[in-house]
Amino acid sequence: MSYRIGLVGKPSVGKSTFFNAATMNDVPEGAYPFTTIDPTVGEAYVRVDCAAPEFDESCTPSVGVCRDGTRFVPVKLVDVAGLVPGAHEGRGLGNQFLTDLNETDVLIHVVDFSGKTDIEGETTEGHDPREDIDFLEAELDEWYLDVLEKGLEKFATRYHGADAAIEAELADQMSAFGIDKDRMKRVILAEGLELDPETWDDADRADLAREIRRRTKPMVVAANKMDTPEAQANWEEITADPDYDHLSFVSASAHAEKALKNADEAGVVDYTPGESDFDLVGDVSGEQRAGLDRIGEFVADYDGTGVQGALEAAVFDVLGCIAVFPGSANGSRDEKGVFRDCFILPDGATTEDFAFHIHSDIGQGLLHGTDCRSGRQVGTGHELSHRDVIELISTKQAAP
Repeated sequence: MSYRIGLVGKPSVGKSTFFNAATMNDVPEGAYPFTTIDPTVGEAYVRVDCAAPEFDESCTPSVGVCRDGTRFVPVKLVDVAGLVPGAHEGRGLGNQFLTDLNETDVLIHVVDFSGKTDIEGETTEGHDPREDIDFLEAELDEWYLDVLEKGLEKFATRYHGADAAIEAELADQMSAFGIDKDRMKRVILAEGLELDPETWDDADRADLAREIRRRTKPMVVAANKMDTPEAQANWEEITADPDYDHLSFVSASAHAEKALKNADEAGVVDYTPGESDFDLVGDVSGEQRAGLDRIGEFVADYDGTGVQGALEAAVFDVLGCIAVFPGSANGSRDEKGVFRDCFILPDGATTEDFAFHIHSDIGQGLLHGTDCRSGRQVGTGHELSHRDVIELISTKQAAP
């Protein structure tokens, strides 16, 4: 299972350019296997330092690529269309927008930080990007509040025995958001509320819906078009605003990423996604060189184009995921090679979780794991760390 990142944003902010740059869906064959799955879902990659060199091995990835010791591990990128005022009420493509959004684990909100597109996506000057951030969060909060209110109505109209629990009712109503009753209870108590909805007022319900949304649909803001003075000024002001401390921000230029990948595909530059520099290896015109020089200055100043950085911020920083390699403690290998796989797992994943992630048969027969770096045996409940290399010892093998 790949994690699904939802890409959202109003028209003309560079969302399509970001999607194409991240997935290269309009390039049939390229140096990186960013393959389009359908018109709105593509395959992007996050970087992980490959473990193979530590074992004096060369990896042979079954999916993705490994370039100069950097592994590119697949994630799904979903281009969520239909962000319009009233989307939570079904306006425009609202219903499809919410359906697509609900199938994602984390969001990247592409915002034009230059302030040159208004709230409708029309060309303007001096637009405050905070309006775009507030607009999306308000739409999502209204959506969550609508669902929460339905759960409260059901709870109020049912007969409640001694075991009745509001957290169970709300978790059932909001199960599509991936929240269970234990987590719901923690959120309610963290908001300083009693487990009695009759004590909640309108503001309490709105605050609770907002907090559930923040925890189940966390967000990274990709501050796009940062190669302008206006965007840089907006960045300084907005990232210093405490009202936005709950969000992660990444400086980005989707146009620069797309240009570099196209140039790499054409053999003009040697570029690894996410790097802060590139090498000119082909012949270019004076105009092309000037454009590449400007991009070079940007990636040097901002430590990359931000497209790869936003993907990785979403997966590793916001979701807190880890990457784990299956390995062999005694160095054995099969005919297909070594270090073929690298899996993205949730924070707190155990040896048993890892086994079931690979295959249910391996999970059902799991005896223990072995840490391939130390040779130490680890139990089924052992919590894994980022870049662990684990051999799974099981009485069963995965069915072919």
